This record gives sequence, C-alpha cells and structure tokens, in this order.
Amino acid sequence: MALLEVKNLHTYFKTKKGTVKAVNGVSYSVEAGKTLGIVGESGSGKSVSAMSIIKLLDGNGFIDSGEIFFDGKNLANVEIKDIRHIRGNDISVIFQEPMTSLNPVFTIERQVSEPFMVHQKMTKKEAKEEVVKMLALVKIPNPEAVAKQYPHQLSGGMRQRVMIAMALACKPKLLIADEPTTALDVTIQAQILKLMNDLKSGSGTSILFITHDLGVINQMANDVAVMYCGEVVEKAPVSTIFGKKTQYLHPYTEGLMFSVPRLDTPPNIRLQSIPGAVPHPLDLPKGCKFAPRCKYATNKCRDNEPDMLTVEKNHEVRCYYPEKGVRSNDK
Repeated sequence: MALLEVKNLHTYFKTKKGTVKAVNGVSYSVEAGKTLGIVGESGSGKSVSAMSIIKLLDGNGFIDSGEIFFDGKNLANVEIKDIRHIRGNDISVIFQEPMTSLNPVFTIERQVSEPFMVHQKMTKKEAKEEVVKMLALVKIPNPEAVAKQYPHQLSGGMRQRVMIAMALACKPKLLIADEPTTALDVTIQAQILKLMNDLKSGSGTSILFITHDLGVINQMANDVAVMYCGEVVEKAPVSTIFGKKTQYLHPYTEGLMFSVPRLDTPPNIRLQSIPGAVPHPLDLPKGCKFAPRCKYATNKCRDNEPDMLTVEKNHEVRCYYPEKGVRSNDK
C-alpha cells in the first residue's frame, strides 16, 4: 500500500521574467517501508517535487495543481499552519549540506532536542536523555561528549549523522533524503548509506531518496523515478533498470547509465556523455523535452510530447521509441 502518492503535481515559481514550471505534471508513489529513488540532473525538479510535499518552498513558489496523498490525507489542500505539525513529526528531511542546515551557535544537544520538545512535548531533561540515545543510534562515538559540542567541531560525516538523528527523532513515517551524501567523500558516503539502510530496516520508515548518482540508487532504492525538465520520464523497479536483460529504457536513463564508470569497462573505452545541456526552464522545447539531446529523436519527438507508456508491469516510459531494439539514428 502506498504511504505517499503524488498525482499530476504542478509546482511553479513566479519570477520577473515569467513563470518557471519547475515541476510539471509529476506523479510517483512511495510504498510503506520501501525506498523510492528520484534521479536526474540539477534543475530537473527532484528537490522541488519533494519539498512541495511539506510545502517547504521559496516565497515565490506555489503548488498550482495536483494531489499529494500522505497517509490518506491530501497535503496539497492543507494549510501551512497545519503542515507544521506534520514536518519533523510524520515527515522529516535530511538536507544536502549539514553545515548550512545546523545552527552554528547552538550545541548539538540543543538542536537535536528541539523535535522532542516541540512534537513529543518532553521536558528539557527528558529531551537531553533522548538526544544521547539518538546520537548513539546513528553510531556517533562518545555521544555524551558530542552532544555538548558545536557543529564546527564535527567532521562532515559526523554532522550528517547528527542530521539523521534529528530527522529520525520522532520516528517519522516518511524520510525525505535530499542528496544527503553529495558533500561527503566516498568512504563516509558508504557508511552513511549503510546507516540509513540499517535504520530503515529497524524502524520501517519509508524513504524518498533524491540524488544524481545512479550507483547510490542501485544501493539504496526499491524503485526509481527518473526526472528531466520537471517531468518523470521513467518509473520502474531498481531491479528492472539495472537488470542485464532490460529491453526498455528511456534514452535519458540510458545516457545516465552509460556515463557511470564500471569495473568491467575496458581501459581504452571512454565514458559516454549526454550531449548538450538541460534547457532553460523559461525556454523549453516544443515536443519531448529531451529531444534536442537525444540521438534517437525524430520529427515526431520534436513536434509532440509523448505520454507515459506502460511497457511492462510497474514500468512506465515517456518515449515514442522505448524499446532499444527498434531505435535507429536514421528515423
């Protein structure tokens, strides 16, 4: 059963030069106890679609239309004052850069204790005891001493563990992880990913994991939604996307896959790159948004935008020619 279901979401931003359609008809769902990975280049609408769930948008951003069902309630119609009871309690967020997410003038203890005091109505003494337990849960050594320290006294990996402790303080049903390992080196990244998987298994929390790294998606997620220019261009189980016998892939997903280094790639073979760049959100192409960069594009692709096509069970692709065997550069 779906814990979160986003249906035809449109989130726009008003600017001096026009309305930016950052999220333009996005639909996806997160099953209870499962992880959905959202992948795509910068500017594809990954973070905006996730922040729309808890209405954590800039002042010029707004949900134009669509539905966001969480635990049976449509959050798109919920007032901000009521969303505040959901943020941090039922839905928590781990942000990309912990140093800018943590307040530099407050101790770790004060910051991690806040969700306990605000949402759980604990006393300051009770919250302090829970802080030590949470820091120990996320594998921080000597949690009693770390609780008294300030963010600048901790390493990047330790700060991210603190952010995870804060996010899990109230045992949320959904955890939104917005590129939580981007600022970390690969060794610490592996530790943080393992920690999140272990905590998910222990608590049953669902995770919406946002990243640009397909390798992370393969390690973390059960299902994947690939986004491009504010749209979902492919949805499928991770086992389908990364399976050796996959016959259907959106050309954009295919390009992302080919750009990832592999151990079995011969040393004389260069990694492929996706030509061009993501179009400006105020000057999007007429047809398929990926057509200007797609080596398989035809006049049909350039003139008309394709709908999501179900090619297999639980596998949808927004493409006129999803089957790799029938694609041709001569079309």
